Amino acid sequence: MLKIATLVAALSLSVTPALAAPEADAARLRADVEKLVSFGTRHTLSSPDHPTRGIGAARRWAAAEFAKIGKACGGCITVEQIDRRFTGPRAPNGVNVVNVLGVQAGTGNPDDVIIISAHIDSRVSDVADFTSDAPGANDDGSGVALVLEAARTLSKERFAPTIIYAVLSGEEQGLWGGRLIAETARARGWQVRALLNNDIVGNTEGQDGRRVTDRVRVFSEGIRASESLTEAMARRGSGAEDDGPSRAIMRAAQRVGKARSDLGLEVFGVRRPDRFSRGGDHLPALELGYPAIRFTVGVENYDHQHQDVREEDGRKFGDTVDEMDFAYLARVTALNIAVIRELASAPPAPASAVLGGALSSDTQVSWPEVPGAARYKVYWRRADARDWEQSQETTDTKLTLPGIIVDDHFAGVAAIAENGAESAVTFAGLPPANKNAMSKTQLSG
Repeated sequence: MLKIATLVAALSLSVTPALAAPEADAARLRADVEKLVSFGTRHTLSSPDHPTRGIGAARRWAAAEFAKIGKACGGCITVEQIDRRFTGPRAPNGVNVVNVLGVQAGTGNPDDVIIISAHIDSRVSDVADFTSDAPGANDDGSGVALVLEAARTLSKERFAPTIIYAVLSGEEQGLWGGRLIAETARARGWQVRALLNNDIVGNTEGQDGRRVTDRVRVFSEGIRASESLTEAMARRGSGAEDDGPSRAIMRAAQRVGKARSDLGLEVFGVRRPDRFSRGGDHLPALELGYPAIRFTVGVENYDHQHQDVREEDGRKFGDTVDEMDFAYLARVTALNIAVIRELASAPPAPASAVLGGALSSDTQVSWPEVPGAARYKVYWRRADARDWEQSQETTDTKLTLPGIIVDDHFAGVAAIAENGAESAVTFAGLPPANKNAMSKTQLSG
């Protein structure tokens, strides 16, 4: 009888397309991951000063890569490093956490921002061990390589919003790099359209032997971590538990994934902020109210995460380059590029959308004008449906949907640019956040 792992592998879920998308170079992604592994360890508490080993050498290399990309595009990307000292159970004596940013200034409001991120630090089995080799090829060399490759591609184009390519530190100690970038956004008044965090995006063989080459998971929150109890209750009253801003970014990624069928990737939208009982650097952004999602492989292999490099009874452990699939990583990279291109080419999503139609057989949707929008798309779906089912475009800032009973449907609005690029969808019907109670009309039966 076949072993279960062999049977699962035999029932492989997909076949890798012959060609990766031209926006991402698999060989260059591999070279970047191999370079990151060459620093020995990138543990957050490893040497910040050694010329060739440790977190400092890795961060300096990443900064040099951003500088090289910026030089190639005539200075369109500048390099910045932000840092702060953090202390916690995994660093009781404290450590200076440094994030390396490549900043591609937009042609519009400089505080209108899209962020793509990954963490550069690595670890072995003992999270406090900062001396042993910790290759961190997939976790998260894959994400860092993806961010650099996105910068190489998108730096050749111009967008209205600023794009920030963020290489974060301190993830394994407590999501500290994610907290630093989120708090920097708040301190500088950035209006974050989306944060795309990429963490473990380069393998296709799972723990049980199955191979998943045609899927990438995207995690997003529904009820917002940043909402007060009053705001959460208002969301509940509007039926918007599945329609927070991060969930809208997830749906935008799914829409882009379907449009880019050449990538051969299903965008599997997981309706959780992150994997069960686990976390990543997008979570601090969610806590501060920024829309953020996480990209992760379709199936994980836990023998190659957070493990000392070793072999036991013929079983290999360790996060090494040979366990990765760079053709797959190239396709996930191309998907990220396509999502950023779509969101950055579109106007911002409408700031709000008002729903009307109580005691009527028709539904009315209205929203404020969005600068740069050539037209708008109103979406709706039955209240028992998960995803948008129908849509209608208009150049006005209001639309009536005849015969659509508001009690039985949800609606939302996206802004569209002249070139057809489309924003995320703003859910219609949430009352203003500063409302402390429902009106008597809302409370009545």
